Amino acid sequence: MSLAAEPAPRIVPTPPRRPASTGASACVLLLAVALLTGCGSGDDGGTSGAGTGVDRPASSGLPRSGAFDYQLGGVSDGEFAVVVRDPADGPLPGAYSICYVNGFQTQPDEAEVWMAHPELLLHAADGAAVVDPDWPDELVLDPSTAVRREGILALIGPEIDACAETGFDAVELDNLDVAERFDQLDPAGVLALAGDYVDRAHAAGLEVAQKNAAELAPAARTELGFDLAVVEECGAYDECAAYREVYGEAFVQIEYPDSLAAQGVTFAAVCADADRAPLTVLRDRDLVPAGEPGHLREQC
Repeated sequence: MSLAAEPAPRIVPTPPRRPASTGASACVLLLAVALLTGCGSGDDGGTSGAGTGVDRPASSGLPRSGAFDYQLGGVSDGEFAVVVRDPADGPLPGAYSICYVNGFQTQPDEAEVWMAHPELLLHAADGAAVVDPDWPDELVLDPSTAVRREGILALIGPEIDACAETGFDAVELDNLDVAERFDQLDPAGVLALAGDYVDRAHAAGLEVAQKNAAELAPAARTELGFDLAVVEECGAYDECAAYREVYGEAFVQIEYPDSLAAQGVTFAAVCADADRAPLTVLRDRDLVPAGEPGHLREQC
């Protein structure tokens, strides 16, 4: 549930995709996980992720077959086994429904709410609240201390609870890669907040989906307790194997025509990739609903 009185659905287009980092900043993120959780190891079994308070199941309830759609730009009618939707649109009865929550930045219609809590926002050296240059109406959260994380969870936690109360099966936590994109952020704080979200969602009966950030997949699954992944453009950027190695078949995949063209990859080649998700779709960048101009949806 949005914090605003009358929430507006999050309308994508997403900004240009950032390939997964393989450099020093990614190493810093992984080191932060190690410091947070210790050296605990885990397989795909039913042990709880180190640093989380709720046991996670051996495998996700995510269907591995059937129709899949990514509906953040609006609802499309049809029979789907899996959908991702804005919480304002509600789950699809009979489908495994994943609820979108922006876990590490603010929603465009919620800026006033967050500006009333400036201590929870990331600030630049000049004191101004930091905005995402790709999403200039989104402010960046600052989970660098336990007190700030508690304040952020007090605002985002009810959104997660509302996803469960309205009948969603899982929650997708967007912008997990925020510390990779903003050097001012403490990676350990971001990952600690991610662990808090996982605990909150599991306590509400929801599974938790990692969103992108391929370099964090091993730690997200084993240490933080994520159950599945929602992945954009891993075919375009040759990252699908990173998710399959960690989540097996428990991930869904969205590709966009512009990114495929920019990388010289065809959707047919994506579909032929043994490492792709069992449910892989090609969607228009704006994710417009079926029947509206510009709508595109193809599935492997």
